[in-house]
Amino acid sequence: MAGERWVEVPGAAGVAEGFHRTFVVDGVPLLLARLAGRLYAVEDRCSHDDGRLGEGTIEGCEVICPRHGARFDLRDGRATRMPAVAPILPVPVREADGRVHVDAGAL
Repeated sequence: MAGERWVEVPGAAGVAEGFHRTFVVDGVPLLLARLAGRLYAVEDRCSHDDGRLGEGTIEGCEVICPRHGARFDLRDGRATRMPAVAPILPVPVREADGRVHVDAGAL
């Protein structure tokens, strides 16, 4: 990690409770999801086969990969169901005054 570098994600504040959207920050696809009023960001890439998690569904605090059903905890990126065993990258998020920033230094 190169150090904190907060980058605004235009439109991310519009992610509704229980939903997710994908964004590209510094060329890296990210999935942002709102759970219990808080935004979480993770890389939009299944660690099992590089599938796009943004095409999957959210259940509780997990995103489900549409390709093979792997699951990841959106709060910390850990794999919670096979076939994935490796975690995905969680990205710190700040939300204030209707604006969302992610730490691009974590990418």
